[in-house]
Amino acid sequence: MSEVIGALGDIVGTAQVLTGADAAGHARDWTGAHVSAPLCVVRPGTTAEVAQIVSLANAVGVPVVPLAGNTGLTGGGAADGAILLSVERMTGIRAIRPEARVAVVEAGVILADLHAAAEAHDLAFPLSFGAQGSARVGGVLSTNAGGSNVLRYGNARDLCLGIEAVLPTGEVVDLMSELHKDNSGYALRDLLIGAEGTLGVITAAVLKLVPEPRAYATAMVAVPSVEDGLALLNRLQAETGGAVEACEYMPGRYLDALAAHDPSVRPPFAARHEVNLLIEVGATAPRDATPGPDGATPVQAQLEKILGDLFEADAVRDAVVAQNAAQRAEMWARRERAAEVVLAPGPVAVNDLAVPLDRVGDFLARAEAAVAALDPAAVPLAVAHLGDGNVHYAVRLSRDDAALKEAIVEAVEEIVREMRGSFSAEHGIGQAKRASMRRRKDPAALAAMRAIKAALDPAGVMNPGKVLPD
Repeated sequence: MSEVIGALGDIVGTAQVLTGADAAGHARDWTGAHVSAPLCVVRPGTTAEVAQIVSLANAVGVPVVPLAGNTGLTGGGAADGAILLSVERMTGIRAIRPEARVAVVEAGVILADLHAAAEAHDLAFPLSFGAQGSARVGGVLSTNAGGSNVLRYGNARDLCLGIEAVLPTGEVVDLMSELHKDNSGYALRDLLIGAEGTLGVITAAVLKLVPEPRAYATAMVAVPSVEDGLALLNRLQAETGGAVEACEYMPGRYLDALAAHDPSVRPPFAARHEVNLLIEVGATAPRDATPGPDGATPVQAQLEKILGDLFEADAVRDAVVAQNAAQRAEMWARRERAAEVVLAPGPVAVNDLAVPLDRVGDFLARAEAAVAALDPAAVPLAVAHLGDGNVHYAVRLSRDDAALKEAIVEAVEEIVREMRGSFSAEHGIGQAKRASMRRRKDPAALAAMRAIKAALDPAGVMNPGKVLPD
């Protein structure tokens, strides 16, 4: 394989080909759960270099595993014996076009940097989650990432107008359309988005931008039940014209675990509540965002009035509305630390799932009963994007037992199947959920996926061992 490594050095320069200990940082995901031994890490700087690398790999039959920010949770970047192709040097923001409200960017652009570039034009790229300081555009698109703002703006696929990608043969496909309507054949863009690098390497994209909210109204709200939380969300949507940006569910058990993990974190309320929501409304119109004589914005006053009315009706038990940016940041920090709380040392079973919005409460009750039947001492630590039905259902197990972990994952999946939900909502499949794909995905759909993979990647070099079960 030294010839392959030498040939890669000829393409990108020897300094951009890492081996051995120099490659170790790329070969371990941030959770530490997926560690691999790649042949090398290669860091191209242009799409032309990516095409040459993939063409070489296809010719000699060496696998290629694309890597962006390495923030994935399902082992999609594991690369034993493969060329680990990192897009970290492809960080060009080629254009921000305010009138068209688009950003043209390369795959290595960090999400937070894109946020800052859009904000300079009073615009926003409205995809946000805890890893935005390290996640990169290529990975965001390859996993069709979600996050907290899906409720208002949709997943990554919904925010992308066009892409540029290198196919497994090394051919470059230019789909960098800035059009909102294009019915010219198959939606290849949408096929490559969410494919987790198994059908090609995304190298650039045209992304939608939206007006930057002029003001936010953000609150922590305790409600009697998840169903009451959904009723609150629906009322807010109706009265704000669909301006709710986030509706995040944090049960009392999760907030207890967060406090144990970091005692410096303040509880949201003086009293403990079982059902806690983080609600945020974004106002873009000056009439909703201009502060009045009392310093409050109309959108904040509107949120406070709705919460007050519901408190009088006993549909809200407690509420705290952020009065400044620091209080808003404190509220969001509780939710965005979920990954580190859930993945703290100790045995854990994790499901990333979606169910219909009006079934979330039912799902949580049934899942808790199923878990208790298998492991009475287990502690569920669910958090959820309540507005889109995505539940991150983690369970701290009473013992380190692989069979117990698998049994809990399968029991939760079965409840999801009965509700016609999905066993994978926003984290992707990678390696970790291939068994779930085999168990749960429609056989005809799997056959169609395998046919697409074989047609585009006949040599099977592009991120093998991911997404599709054997």
